[in-house]
Amino acid sequence: MFTGLIEEVGTLKSKTPKVLGVKLYFEAGKILDGIQIGNSISVNGVCLTTVEFDSKGFSVEAIEETLKKSNLGDLEIGDRVNLERPLKANARLGGHFVLGHVDTTGKVEEIKVLTNSHYVKFSYPKEFSKFLISVGSVTIDGVSMTVADLKDNTFSVGIIPHTWEETVFSKKKVGDRVNLEFDVLGKYVIKLTEENSK
Repeated sequence: MFTGLIEEVGTLKSKTPKVLGVKLYFEAGKILDGIQIGNSISVNGVCLTTVEFDSKGFSVEAIEETLKKSNLGDLEIGDRVNLERPLKANARLGGHFVLGHVDTTGKVEEIKVLTNSHYVKFSYPKEFSKFLISVGSVTIDGVSMTVADLKDNTFSVGIIPHTWEETVFSKKKVGDRVNLEFDVLGKYVIKLTEENSK
């Protein structure tokens, strides 16, 4: 489990095709502290398992299903990614409960530069609209964000300078795909409500 508070931004250094997916090697620093084979790491919001590591980075493998549901397949050598280690049992939960199980991808539709922040609009598949509420939580490329505006199949968030500079948001362009994970608590509430109404 993660919190959606990014610890550092890593860089994709190699991308090796595998029989049923791809092996990705990311250069990183902070998150290597205490790393072991089999550890989970959130890469752009996707929970992946460490298969190799050295003093400069770590490798993970992404299977076809993961590549289909996320933007990891879009990554090119040199691209930057958001990284977070799993939540420790005694740590503060500063964001919200994030599983690293991406629901779908969205697309950057608009980026507005405001006086002291950025306002970014995303589109997403309409069938997921029931999982979003105004001022609710959503994870975008692994970052815990609050929905500022919600219309049809688009939503917007306000991004403070710290988050803009310390994540991959500052590299985003209109048209880029992003990984979306909707609030797990909301998903369970909806499932229970729908089952009870049958």
